[in-house]
Amino acid sequence: MEQRRPLWATPLQFVFACISYAVGLGNVWRFPYLCQMYGGGSFLVPYVVMLVVEGMPLLYLELAVGQRMRQGSIGAWRTVSPYLSGVGVASVVVSFFLSMYYNVINAWAFWYLFHSFQDPLPWSVCPLNGNRTGYVEECEKASSTQYFWYRKTLNISPSIQESGAVQWEPALCLILAWLVVYLCILRGTESTGKVVYFTALLPYCVLIIYLVRGLTLHGATNGLAYMFTPKVEQLVNPKAWINAATQIFFSLGLGFGSLIAFASYNEPSNNCQKHAIIVSIINSSTSIFASIVTFSIYGFKATFNYESCLNKVILLLTNSFDLEDGFLTASNLEQVKDYLASAHPSKYSKVFPQIRNCSLESELETAVQGTGLAFIVYTEAIKNMEVSQLWSVLYFFMLLLLGIGSMLGNTAAILTPLTDSKVISSYLPKEAISGLVCLTNCAIGLLFTMEAGSYWFDIFNDYAATLSLLLIVLVETVAVCYLYGLSRFESELKAMTGRALNWYWKAMWGGVSPLLIVSLFIFYLSDYIITGTLRYQAWDAAQGQLVTKDYPPHALAVIGLLVASSTMCIPLVALGTFITRRLRRGGTAPVA
Repeated sequence: MEQRRPLWATPLQFVFACISYAVGLGNVWRFPYLCQMYGGGSFLVPYVVMLVVEGMPLLYLELAVGQRMRQGSIGAWRTVSPYLSGVGVASVVVSFFLSMYYNVINAWAFWYLFHSFQDPLPWSVCPLNGNRTGYVEECEKASSTQYFWYRKTLNISPSIQESGAVQWEPALCLILAWLVVYLCILRGTESTGKVVYFTALLPYCVLIIYLVRGLTLHGATNGLAYMFTPKVEQLVNPKAWINAATQIFFSLGLGFGSLIAFASYNEPSNNCQKHAIIVSIINSSTSIFASIVTFSIYGFKATFNYESCLNKVILLLTNSFDLEDGFLTASNLEQVKDYLASAHPSKYSKVFPQIRNCSLESELETAVQGTGLAFIVYTEAIKNMEVSQLWSVLYFFMLLLLGIGSMLGNTAAILTPLTDSKVISSYLPKEAISGLVCLTNCAIGLLFTMEAGSYWFDIFNDYAATLSLLLIVLVETVAVCYLYGLSRFESELKAMTGRALNWYWKAMWGGVSPLLIVSLFIFYLSDYIITGTLRYQAWDAAQGQLVTKDYPPHALAVIGLLVASSTMCIPLVALGTFITRRLRRGGTAPVA
């Protein structure tokens, strides 16, 4: 007798699992960056439009497929058509790539969390040089936060071609991160269902605490004004719309197979339409909420740097021209500079090269995303707060919860098809399967703890999923609407949940969403072609800054393999299925 499929204890557990998976680091470190780049408040217009025409429909489609087929991604798409097994295989491959590098972020979060209990924070000041006569030159040329990230955390090599050795401290943090993930997924839905309450809810508690603190910081209003001041001209910028669509697509985690896996553990009568709307709205609201928190802290950092710059200029001019203390202020600085330049031209010309050009606007315009925002910009702001250790612990604890929540979805996308397989599950219990998956990912993930590891991290982050996911979701949508049949799927959904599909879902699935995905696919392909030689940012210790370099041939080969290994699963598995079925028919055909 076939073993009964495990279920979520309550529908609420399923919703929390989806929220914990969808609400991740992208909400905290990519959405604020896009707001900054594409018009502040006006970016919300394309973002909301894309949520309605792309996010919610595609999320509902994946949840409905998982709940209807009651299998992981491979089994679900094999049920739709034997030729579509490759769609599920591609999803598993992409999720495997994602798991390999994504948990490295949790390792970095653990590393910073452990160092957050030190007083002073280790990234708040530059270390002394070997002679103890000054600070380390690399740190002086960069900043204390950049030095701690690039030298102490990554110990980064000058280029991707110089691999270096595995850094044992980040490696131990990576092993710890995988151990935590394994303990969370050990018992399947039984353990994951309990963990998601924490990974879904606690980040909001930390964000609320940070919001209260952020709004009380000096200069917070400068950041919020910069974020929400609309730049209407950006509404006609096609890149704003493309990036809004991309952010919605990847933020919800479409195409990885995680949502299908989660939905497969639902009761057949579960109202997945309502849950798709709830998860989409909560995910997008969190992005806006996190942006308010980020820009309040960003405003504080920009204001602090701007005022520090002014104070240095004031001190320089006061000492150089023997001015009375307190005479020079931020309000009369420009007038006094003009007077000194005209009254003492020769003396002023000698001092002029040391006078920095201080601008609050330029500080606010510095656009940073990803690890740069999480581990450099935020830490720079935190080190200047009162009781900085407390705010550092809270921040990296939140990052850790967001990362682990996403990892639960990533691993579910891999494990569900494996545990669904009768061949594998008959030999190994699910605990052993989970352990092998975590062990394999951890072993390969040690690559990212080498001195050139962060360069490989960027390659996986930029190329492992982008084109692959667009192709996967496009095939999924076309398969349900035109191969399986939209009317057939609609009647099965109605029989299962008791609710009929309205015109909105059918219009989005059948036309609007596929056309939008095709447009995104064309944009990314043309962008890669126009860009020409792919480049990366390498750390130059001598200059204390990032420099642009071309990827070497072996790195380009890995990029090609990353894209091809997942996308080629779809046609190759379909071809293999076709050949196998033809051979079977040929083998059973009567011989004349």
